[in-house]
Amino acid sequence: MSETSALQRRIRAWLVLFIVCLVLSGLTAFPLVSELHWANSVVSHEWLRRVGDGLDQADAQYPFLLYGNDWLAFAHLVIAVFFYGVHRDPVRNVWIVEAGMIACAGVIPLALICGPIRGIPFGWSVIDMSFGVFGVIPLLALRRLIKRLEALTGAAA
Repeated sequence: MSETSALQRRIRAWLVLFIVCLVLSGLTAFPLVSELHWANSVVSHEWLRRVGDGLDQADAQYPFLLYGNDWLAFAHLVIAVFFYGVHRDPVRNVWIVEAGMIACAGVIPLALICGPIRGIPFGWSVIDMSFGVFGVIPLLALRRLIKRLEALTGAAA
């Protein structure tokens, strides 16, 4: 196997991992009310109970509020579609990976600013921030591999 083929396989493996995680993150955002019911049946935690109660009340009295969460879920799925461009032409579409890295970095200030405004306990904001931290890992690997592929093939981005 040539070095180019090996790089392309590694790029696709990291890409599949990232896309699968994005899709799963999106799909799990749709059934939020039932997921909180399940979480509260497994773990006894005051904050989870409070969130579950709030979602139950919103679902019963103001279900349109959960529509915003549906859009969040949909956005994850749409973002995953963009990464198909990286699959088609990694060197030319490295900008998608870089935009994803910027989005991952943006998770940190969002959680630090909006978390306190919305009354989210700091520990839960740290969990939110971890999505950006762990999300950037495959993207950093992808970017590094794509830049090696670019140097090897002499393609210009």
